[in-house]
Amino acid sequence: MSDAQENGAKQGQDLQMPGLRILAQYTKDLSFENPNAPDSLRPREKSPEINVQINVNATPLSETEFEAELTLNATAKDGETTMFNVELLYAGVFSISNVPQEQLHPFVMIECPRMLFPFARQIISDATARGGFPPLNVDPIDFAALYRQRMMELAAQEQAKQPTQ
Repeated sequence: MSDAQENGAKQGQDLQMPGLRILAQYTKDLSFENPNAPDSLRPREKSPEINVQINVNATPLSETEFEAELTLNATAKDGETTMFNVELLYAGVFSISNVPQEQLHPFVMIECPRMLFPFARQIISDATARGGFPPLNVDPIDFAALYRQRMMELAAQEQAKQPTQ
């Protein structure tokens, strides 16, 4: 095979590879609350309990473009006292190519938030630091496991709706 034929064959293979491009990314909503300041900023004997919740959503914009949204909500409490609450809705528009239709939903719900996460994590860290607290560095997230868990929850809800015989 000549070099030109090999290059042509490689380009043909590349055309079949799944493609993911970020067309835009942006903060849709950001809220930081420090309801008990300045009392919440005083030194404490123990670290507050921090609860982080994550949600992923996606909306098709066209056959090949999707908006993916990553929602992060982190709350720090000392007993019943809320130290801070930060909520972030971070989104991006993605162009996706060469992904079979049956694999499109998991691809969008796993790969798109995976691309957004480092930026959302930095925004949460900056917001907590600017709010007077140590930066909150959200642990890495396994979006594939999160997707599987969500699909199992939806399947269980559907099964619960089925009439028993």
